[in-house]
Amino acid sequence: MATLVAAQPITQVASTDLVRDLDLTDDEVSYLLDLAGKVKRAPAKFARALSGKYIGLLFEKPSLRTRLTFELAIKQLGGDAVMSEGPVGAREPLKDVARNLERWVQGIVARTFSQTTIEELAGWSSAPVINALSDLYHPCQALADVFTLQERFGELRGLKLAFVGDGNNVAHSLMLSAVRLGVDFAISTPEGYAPNADIVAQAEGLAEVSGARLEVTNDPAVAVSGANAVYTDVWTSMGKEKESAKRRKIFAGHQVNEALMAQARPDAVFMHCLPARRGEEVTDEVIESGQSIVFDQAENRLHAQKALLLMMLG
Repeated sequence: MATLVAAQPITQVASTDLVRDLDLTDDEVSYLLDLAGKVKRAPAKFARALSGKYIGLLFEKPSLRTRLTFELAIKQLGGDAVMSEGPVGAREPLKDVARNLERWVQGIVARTFSQTTIEELAGWSSAPVINALSDLYHPCQALADVFTLQERFGELRGLKLAFVGDGNNVAHSLMLSAVRLGVDFAISTPEGYAPNADIVAQAEGLAEVSGARLEVTNDPAVAVSGANAVYTDVWTSMGKEKESAKRRKIFAGHQVNEALMAQARPDAVFMHCLPARRGEEVTDEVIESGQSIVFDQAENRLHAQKALLLMMLG
């Protein structure tokens, strides 16, 4: 357990890994958001918290924000990172990769195409594994996003977050994170592009406990109505580039533009995990407007991931 300047203990998570969002309990998520704020306000107090620790970064997909914020987070906490790019488990079984890494590093951060890759790494490695993105989940993004909303509005419970676009990994993690914290969540997708039904069912169960409302629709105006935050992501995720032309036609009615933003609350913010394809899922006018907090989200990836690393490895 890390010792800070103020001798304040870091609460460690009950689960060894963060494979999916629900590996963190509600209390752990709340603690993480509080810790992220402390780290952001006083980074020097945590500068040696991971001293002598090394984290392996396994990245199958290109990355700007995820890679750099994890590398910076690890180094700014006093640790260090080593990087491996390309397919994980292509040259040797994943169980061998995991058991090699556990002998060398104190943690593994993996950004993969398949969720099963993350799960298998976690199943075979004694070192903690963090999901830095898979085809089903993007928990680190969601943690940074709810932290950003908390910064902006002060209180999360009772807010409404609307997601417009593809029912993808970002939508899944946002849905789970929002409703468990009492944030109403509405998602609008074109027909045939709804979020994973099992994940929706999980979110419905969480919403029943927290009292949040969950709405899945095909009408973006309905989803955005009365929203405090409007969120979108690229229409075509990495690995599905062959569908780009088809998706541009199907998703055209799900663009976040000034007319759609006008359906939200007057003080609503615009959110995007980036990178953005301006002119497709969002117009340049919206992403460059005073309502846009996309770069606050990007900055907060660093602070939320620092908090996560402290809780898992500190």
